[in-house]
Parts: sequence; structure tokens; C-alpha cells
Amino acid sequence: MTIMLAGCSGLIGSELEAFLAQTGHQVRRLVRDRVSAQAGRIFWNPAEQLLEAGSLEGVEAVVCLSGENIAGGRWTADRKQQLRESRIQPVALLSRVMAGMENPPETLICASAVGYYGADCGSERLFEESPAGKDFLGNLCADWESAAQPAVEKGIRVVHLRFGLVLSRRGGVLPKMLIPFRLGLGGMVGDGTQYMSWLSLDEAVGILDFALQTDELEGAVNAMSPHPVTNAEFSRSLGRVLRRPVLFSIPKPLVEFALGEMGEMLLMGSQRAIPRRLEGAGYGFRHGELEDALRHVLGRKRK
Repeated sequence: MTIMLAGCSGLIGSELEAFLAQTGHQVRRLVRDRVSAQAGRIFWNPAEQLLEAGSLEGVEAVVCLSGENIAGGRWTADRKQQLRESRIQPVALLSRVMAGMENPPETLICASAVGYYGADCGSERLFEESPAGKDFLGNLCADWESAAQPAVEKGIRVVHLRFGLVLSRRGGVLPKMLIPFRLGLGGMVGDGTQYMSWLSLDEAVGILDFALQTDELEGAVNAMSPHPVTNAEFSRSLGRVLRRPVLFSIPKPLVEFALGEMGEMLLMGSQRAIPRRLEGAGYGFRHGELEDALRHVLGRKRK
């Protein structure tokens, strides 16, 4: 296939680009630097809604993974606006351009997040038809997905992958957790009862590849392991993999004081999401169990 990829510099995007190239697909990159826009690199500017329709001619599928790091800093009013714009503007631009083409790409796959369901879902099992949350993350993800509506109305197959916490040594939250855990200072956050929906980086790439090839997948798709765990279970599993004790806990007031709303939602939030549509479509999970995934990601074999 000829695939257009937006967000190739991110954790998932860089891994996906390498995978697609190795498996024989032709990958075109959307870049925001005119100087580097050559030899398969196409210039665009989502903030100004700039992208030539001809750039997508001959493309069979578009994958949009654009978005600033959600945990990159405290959520001030300006930061929240940046998080929204970096996600919504790229999808809106691609969707509008594709909808205006006579022969548009057949598929648009957009990143979304498990934050769609809101941060305070307790132990409730969350499926794709569950309602959006009413907090910042819920509203952000709902608007993010709605930005692709022009492509939906054009008849293009649109998939919104609601990713859980991506586990990788190269980025995301896991590297930040390793130092205190390796020092024997790791532990659960708050009372540890909040649920974490997770997947390995390899799994994220596998799900994206599956979504590209599976025509029956459409609309919202939960993208995570079928076995979410509580924060306490996650902490114990990481401790076992690193062969370190898990003796400490971080009080909720300290999280809220240090990180504000971001810490409250990302660390204290609870989402027990189930990838029912992926399972129904026959996707075979590489890493269904947390400890196996952590051992794979960290290169730690069992004794």
C-alpha cells in the first residue's frame, strides 16, 4: 500500500514508519519544515490548514498520529489549548482535504485515547459505545474524533484508535518510572485501586497494521490489552520484573500538589477499557498479560 503518515517523529509514529517500510509498503511523511519536504516528505501546516490536495493523490490510506505529549507539562490554560490544537487541527485538515478529493484515500486512521471515557470511571468496564467523559480529557478526545466527520460523510473508512498507556523503554511514562523502582523507591499511586489500560509499543504498531488491513473495523476501536490492571497490580508487576521491592506509595494530595490537574487525571484517573471490537475482528494480541509485556519491553527474562 501507499500510506501517508502524520506524526512520524513521535513514539508510535517512528516505530510504525520503520515497520511499514520493512514490510514493503510505500510511506510518505507529512512534515512541517519546507526544507525537508522532498523525496516522499510532504509539507503541511495544520495550524494554518495548509495541505495541497494533490499531495494525497495515489495514497490508499492515511494514518494521523499527531499530538503533543499529554504529560509534557502542567496543564495551564495555554498548555491545554496546545494539546487540543495539536490533535484536532491535523485531523480536521486531513479530513477536509480528503473529503474534497474526487478519488480520496480509502482509509483514515486517527489516534485517539482511552481518556475519551473521562478520568473517573472506577472499575466500570468500558466498551467502544460507552459515553464520553465530561472532563478535559473526555471533551478533548470527543472533539478530536469529531474532527474527522467530513471524511466519514464522504464515505471514507475512518478508524479512531483509543490507545491506552503505551509501554516502551524509548518514551512515554515507563522510563520515568524506572529510576525510583530500580532504587527500591517505587510503589503505587494513591490507594492503587485505579485501573490502567495499557499496551506495549509493539502491540500499538500491530494494532495499527491490523486496522489498515481490516475493512470491517470502523469508528471507535479500543486499542489496549484485554487485561487492564489496577495501579497496585501494575506496581507489583514492575517490581517483580526489576526484582525490586515495592514498599512505598505516593499520596494523592502530593500528586495533586506536584502535578495539578494533569497528575490527578493521568495518575489518579481510572479507565478499565476492553478492546471488544479488536477481539471481535480476530486480532491476535502479542502481549495480553502485563508481566510478559514488561519483560519483553525491558528485556528481562524470567528466572
